[in-house]
Amino acid sequence: MTPPTLAITGGTGFVGGHLLRAARAAGHPVRALTRGWRPAEPGIDWVEGALDRPDSLAALCGEADAVIHIAGLINAPDRAGFEAVNVGGTAATVDAARAAGIRRFIHISSLAAREPELSDYGWSKARSERVVAASGLDWTIVRPPAVYGPGDRETFELFRMAKRGLVALPPRGRFSVIHVEDLCRLILALLDAPASVGETYEPDDGTPEGWDHRHFARTLGRVFGKRAATLAVPKAVVKGAARLDRLVRRDKAKLTPDRARYFCHPDWVVTAEARPPESLWRPAIRTQTGLKTTAEWYQEQGWLR
Repeated sequence: MTPPTLAITGGTGFVGGHLLRAARAAGHPVRALTRGWRPAEPGIDWVEGALDRPDSLAALCGEADAVIHIAGLINAPDRAGFEAVNVGGTAATVDAARAAGIRRFIHISSLAAREPELSDYGWSKARSERVVAASGLDWTIVRPPAVYGPGDRETFELFRMAKRGLVALPPRGRFSVIHVEDLCRLILALLDAPASVGETYEPDDGTPEGWDHRHFARTLGRVFGKRAATLAVPKAVVKGAARLDRLVRRDKAKLTPDRARYFCHPDWVVTAEARPPESLWRPAIRTQTGLKTTAEWYQEQGWLR
């Protein structure tokens, strides 16, 4: 039996790139959205377009059997920017799937959706989930926590600080993590999992109560053979740094006030009851091992010096 053809948004990003490789390895024909020209790759049919171009979404979904929607913004200057892409883009992708007669729709959201009042990003992801839940499709929502692995630029700064021996952290709290390859295995497992339809899952590395910030930083330091010192940055300082970054870099600021509120929240641990059932999926990569192989990738690529 031929594996279903997948229509994937966000395939040029960190998670999407890993998913494309995993899907191809599993034998899935893949159709992937791209904003610009991409060289031909075996098993991937690149469709040039964007979430705000209905014609390209129609072409993406036209010959597919399932949609995996990953594309979205993690940083924007204001709520309207998040809404346009994370909410409007999701609605447009749902419309394209329905028009193409596709039933299976897997939406990659974020743990931030659990706290929509905390940040504009979380608000937009929660809104996107409501769009999917009201779609009438056979949907499943996945809320990943912090995703790490080779090629990730969001967690890279933690690796760089750990190698230098001093890791600056948000105020005290706990969080969950997941290796990108484990996340991709879950996404593919959902394709033929009827019991997952209508469910919202929060996957992680299997650590029961997540990671304490300092424990994680010290674990990361050991990857580099160091006893990394940690510095808990007060919330007021984080917020001040965000205002300064906005002042200096304006719309290109990385640490926005929105992200500062997100980072300073003390509980980003997945809900135990929302973990995927073990009969469907369980994490295969031990975090200490995943951190080590990720650090080795950064070093091989010259990211860490």
